[in-house]
Amino acid sequence: MFILLFLVIHWYASLFFQSFFHHRYAAHNHFTMSRAWEKFFYICCFITQGSSYISATSYGLMHRLHHAHTDTEKDPHSPSYTDNMFALLWQTRNNYNSIFLGRIKVDDKYKKDLPEWAAFDKMAHNWIARLAWGAFYIGIYALLVTQWWMWLFLPITFAMGALQGIAVNWWAHKFGYRNYTVNNTSRNIMPVDLIFWGEAYHNNHHKNPGRANNAVKWFEIDAGYGLMILMHKMRIIKLKPVNI
Repeated sequence: MFILLFLVIHWYASLFFQSFFHHRYAAHNHFTMSRAWEKFFYICCFITQGSSYISATSYGLMHRLHHAHTDTEKDPHSPSYTDNMFALLWQTRNNYNSIFLGRIKVDDKYKKDLPEWAAFDKMAHNWIARLAWGAFYIGIYALLVTQWWMWLFLPITFAMGALQGIAVNWWAHKFGYRNYTVNNTSRNIMPVDLIFWGEAYHNNHHKNPGRANNAVKWFEIDAGYGLMILMHKMRIIKLKPVNI
């Protein structure tokens, strides 16, 4: 069952860096860090996301557009205009690629304070890197798989980052509870988030997108924010005063 352990570790590592670096840092600027640490976390994202690696710059732009146009036709990843989760996955993929390749014009107001490392993205964000990661994952599975059905998890490993993003963007606009009445369909997926590093509290986040801690109620736990507090105390990042 080592392959299941690998999946669990991959899930939490990949999702943490997507939440911490892509979402809370690139898109929302909840904290600052030095250029050296920024490049370190770029590399961490590449290692943990692997074949599903996405640019923090392009993700930040896309997510800012999501908040500016939530649940409208201009929203780059809204379930309000797709029939199912797979259609949303395809829509998000196309909109993300259009932003990454510069096929659509994005207003300058959305580009402020985005992390950029174009040379690294050029290396990490291409079909050669994705094929290399794919070969690596197949090798890992070949070593760890003990039953034929375990190979069925391989597509999840290949598309881990994309599936994590869709899990939040679909479910958290379809199912769950609401702490706040907002002008969109955002919801909190679960009252105790042990799976998504605090990203499950989507209604809370849409109410206060500038707030680093997504938890509001006493029973809500944002583990991602807890690690950010630790990194702040270790002087790896500097949380903005409103987020401490």
